[in-house]
Amino acid sequence: MHIAQSTLGPYVESWRPGAVTDDDALPVAPVAAMSALLDQPEPVAAAGDPLPPLWHWLYFLHWPAQRDLGADGHPRRGHFLPPIPHRQRMFAGGRCEIFEPLRVGAPAQRISSVSTVATKQGTTGELLFVTVRSEYLQQGRTRVVEQQDIVYRSGRSAGQHPADLDTSPAPASDETWRLPLQPDPPLLFRFSALTANAHRIHYDAPYAQGEEGYPGLVVHGPLLVLAMLELARRNAPSRRVRSVSYRLRRPAFAGEHLLASGTPADGHATLRIATHREQRHATAEVTFA
Repeated sequence: MHIAQSTLGPYVESWRPGAVTDDDALPVAPVAAMSALLDQPEPVAAAGDPLPPLWHWLYFLHWPAQRDLGADGHPRRGHFLPPIPHRQRMFAGGRCEIFEPLRVGAPAQRISSVSTVATKQGTTGELLFVTVRSEYLQQGRTRVVEQQDIVYRSGRSAGQHPADLDTSPAPASDETWRLPLQPDPPLLFRFSALTANAHRIHYDAPYAQGEEGYPGLVVHGPLLVLAMLELARRNAPSRRVRSVSYRLRRPAFAGEHLLASGTPADGHATLRIATHREQRHATAEVTFA
């Protein structure tokens, strides 16, 4: 791992967390819960069925003791959390290769490690980029390999956010696939519970507004990604997703009208999340087997 010269670099130049192995039985219950959250009439997968792409985010969860959470709800300590002061964490994007779908109800193993660490100068200050690579196995075979890019800064973000929540309609789109959304606080609360995410910006509006400067509750980045993938699952159910690449660009907020939309092409599809104020809150590229 290469660390450039920086003010954050010295904190992590000797940080070398080893690989971690976790096991999960991949029970049906999280799939049923996520299906209900998406207003599906029944679970989208039963025992033995393929797990929808990236729904492994509902598994291999860690629940720190309450005393181990920071004031923002994030864990104070963690194997892959870099030792920088006043750490603020942001999910930036990732890539996932699906060689074979994971199967619901079959024991699975995850092996995770840090693959890269780099410091970069952003428009609002210095950032630390950490990429975590996870390999998912079932029956001794590698089924899925994922890389997640997590961005950290020291201290509060100076990012520019809308001063007030605007619930104007989402823009019209002539793209082939469309899925309108309007996440509300109960939906965000349920998704936080499903993914063991205690970050207060997703359920504590006074904190999100007063402490972090958002106009309202922040929609989870992973939820935006899963909403984009719903376009492929609902509109091309017979086509198996081979890979996904996604990027989170601008936060969206509870109460806003969102539009997940996409355009399928030969062997792939380009997806995005838009509001009236932003054409690309999140983007994704899906390839089919």
